[in-house]
Amino acid sequence: MGLFAIAASLCVAAPQSMLLAQLNATPQQLAGIAKDNSRHFGDDPDDAGPLATDLSYKIAPAAVGKAMRKVADWQLARSQPYFDRIWTWSVLYSGFMATSDSLGDAKYRDAMLAMGTKFDWKLRSHLPDADDESVGQTYLEFYLSKKDPAMMAPTKSELDALLAAPRVAKNPGPNRPIVWWWCDALFMGPPVWSRMYAATGDQKYLSYLNEEWAKTSDLLYDKKEHLYARDISYLTRKEANGQKMFWGRGNGWVMGGIARTLDYLPKDDPARPKYVTQLQEMAARVASLQGKDGLWRSGLLDQSHYDLPEISGSALMTYALAWGVNQGILDRKVYRPVIEKAWAGMLHHVYADGRLGCIQQTGAEPAPFKATASYTYGVGAFLMAGSEIRRMEGKFSAGKRVH
Repeated sequence: MGLFAIAASLCVAAPQSMLLAQLNATPQQLAGIAKDNSRHFGDDPDDAGPLATDLSYKIAPAAVGKAMRKVADWQLARSQPYFDRIWTWSVLYSGFMATSDSLGDAKYRDAMLAMGTKFDWKLRSHLPDADDESVGQTYLEFYLSKKDPAMMAPTKSELDALLAAPRVAKNPGPNRPIVWWWCDALFMGPPVWSRMYAATGDQKYLSYLNEEWAKTSDLLYDKKEHLYARDISYLTRKEANGQKMFWGRGNGWVMGGIARTLDYLPKDDPARPKYVTQLQEMAARVASLQGKDGLWRSGLLDQSHYDLPEISGSALMTYALAWGVNQGILDRKVYRPVIEKAWAGMLHHVYADGRLGCIQQTGAEPAPFKATASYTYGVGAFLMAGSEIRRMEGKFSAGKRVH
């Protein structure tokens, strides 16, 4: 067993219920974990069994594919009865779609087709915020491949309604001065709008996307640190060491959101260079913060304060880095070692049955969690990362992006 696996196994073997108390989890955080578990987003058992010993840490396509399948199969069997349209699920759906394309296995895409059919291809709410728009990414990818109007019509109706409505946050307030007022929104919403443009060719969807993203960037992007504050209330928040608080998963959301937006943004769109530059800046910054175990903690500028690495943020960053290499936006020689180290680090948190651990529960900032904690969105991010790594290493057996 490797050094990382030994360390991880020691974390797993520890009394997990005591761990959160030792890390000073607040009553509110504990209540949030219980709520997430009750909603079937995931769970954090005291004992998740042994870690996997049958995976290779190399980024050879076959080895990466084996790890993806192991994790995807565990998650699909566990979660399919509870599929919903909230963001926690939609990120997983994006991972399943990427997995089917990468592995050439229709099983995961078929499950997504059944999900869309079950919900009549409708979003979760009227005049949705970014969280409730996010499932539209999967709906629109199906439309782009099958050209069935029923797969697109409900999402188009809601986006058109948003275009006609005042541009305000769904629940306006002092900390919500714009539509996409929290950095997570840049993963959830903009990729829907770029896919809608790809589906319709109507420039109005890109105009909305570019205008609203610019507002979020102007408000939350730290041009010195090249990282995003989670929302306006975090602009002055500090870590225990006095550094600014930049949430790992939040910045992963943004990096992944840039990649998934650019996938469908025209090459000649005037805003495209700004997205590319921001991804390049963020990539360089997070690469400089990578831990010795290949991963990132939930608090990026005070990583010694957090005992465990956090997989959802790490996976999203890895996905974006590999995507950037594949698109020629990031230098392969510089970033391939970062990606390789990150993938190996994540595999040290895969359990024998396929559970992917060390995923922080829902929230808005760095918080304690157990080594066993596994939640849907983190798995989706892991699967997206694996698919881009397989593409980077020259293996993508089925499916192509639709542009």
